[in-house]
Amino acid sequence: MPIESQITLCSQHYQKWKNQALISKDMDEARKAFNRAFFWLELQTAFIALHAVEQTKGEDKEVKKKLIHAKANLSRKLAEYAQEILDEIKI
Repeated sequence: MPIESQITLCSQHYQKWKNQALISKDMDEARKAFNRAFFWLELQTAFIALHAVEQTKGEDKEVKKKLIHAKANLSRKLAEYAQEILDEIKI
């Protein structure tokens, strides 16, 4: 998936969870929604930073290695988030 699509996806999820948190009447549900919103905002910010580095210094071999490592870390965070959601659904 292109990084621009990832940034857009993160933005959409952030808006969804932020709105959910703001309209929630239950404080626990609002807190959960805000945590999810902040997760997506953090992920979006990381993708934007990676994109900026890629655009400016993407040809350098050492930078490319670091970018791949950073993207792998973001993928790991996303997988952990997905596992949390799955665990919640199982309850």
